[in-house]
Amino acid sequence: MPRVKRGISVRKRHKKVLKQAKGYYGARHRLFKTAQEAVDKALKYSYRDRKVKKRQFRALWIVRINSECRKNGISYSVFMNMLKKNDILLNRKVLSELALSDPAGFSEIVKTAAAQSR
Repeated sequence: MPRVKRGISVRKRHKKVLKQAKGYYGARHRLFKTAQEAVDKALKYSYRDRKVKKRQFRALWIVRINSECRKNGISYSVFMNMLKKNDILLNRKVLSELALSDPAGFSEIVKTAAAQSR
């Protein structure tokens, strides 16, 4: 059986990992083994945190909406329930932007939802 020299394929793999580790501190961007560990960990974190990011933004939107709802004398859960009952199809992202940029418009939405639910 012939001997297999892997110089080209190994170098290619190492270069790929070291390129991904560019900007890391110390040996983590110089040495293959430590770079490999750092890159693997970073990829795991990035995969996990893409999901966490969605959770955190939803929580932020809810906090903003609740804050503006309380100013209008209503709780978040009651407000969302009124929107659902009255078929007002605005998602939390849009509602939080309204609460932040246009409090008067948001209070109009609260009044509309409250008026229709009575």
